[in-house]
Amino acid sequence: MREKRPVIALDLPSKKDMELFLSHFPKEESLYLKVGMEIFYQEGPSIVTWLIDNGHDVFLDLKLHDIPNTVYSAMKGIAKLGVALTNVHAAGGKEMMEAAYRGLKEGTPTGQPVPKLIAVTQLTSTSDEQVKEEQLISVGLNDSVRHYATLTQEAGLDGVVCSAHEARDIKEHTSEDFVCLTPGIRLASNDVGDQKRVMTPSKARENGSTYIVVGRPITQAENPYAAYVEIKNEWNGEND
Repeated sequence: MREKRPVIALDLPSKKDMELFLSHFPKEESLYLKVGMEIFYQEGPSIVTWLIDNGHDVFLDLKLHDIPNTVYSAMKGIAKLGVALTNVHAAGGKEMMEAAYRGLKEGTPTGQPVPKLIAVTQLTSTSDEQVKEEQLISVGLNDSVRHYATLTQEAGLDGVVCSAHEARDIKEHTSEDFVCLTPGIRLASNDVGDQKRVMTPSKARENGSTYIVVGRPITQAENPYAAYVEIKNEWNGEND
């Protein structure tokens, strides 16, 4: 079985910062990297192709949420970049998600794999109180996440972004091969920062996470590569 890689959240302000961070890793190390809005809006699509050309897999985390036709057209463009994974907001609705998937398929160059497409349920910075008081979703956080996951599966997408706390429940209501990508991963010794629903790599594995996303515990570590290896080993059960 192939060793699983944590997805590193490259929430850095510039390409120069990204180059400095990647210099801590062996050149032959193929990483799974999350490119989010912060760096994408500064550097544009070229930052994605640069990472892919350097042997890395990219999760393009732009969380598209717009009318179906706009998302369809945007996904046709994203498909040409060669990313491994990208996402939308499930709150955009089933029709929007279906349009996003159609755009990805139609935009992918012949002979290339179609990127996986997942949907955000609720952000890991969102609390149950916020869901009820700010979003006016009376059923609460867990039921909201479960509903969005089911809707995402019905739309034909590969899975969802969710908290690791919700992964097992989501798989029980969808299927075992339904992707659960879980941010908010911290080692037991790490500060939780602004995340409200966090979990360690080993607990995330036990709870059904398909991918884990790790940012500051690696990017802000004194030795990023050592931190990455420690998290990767725990994620793969090598410390059990």
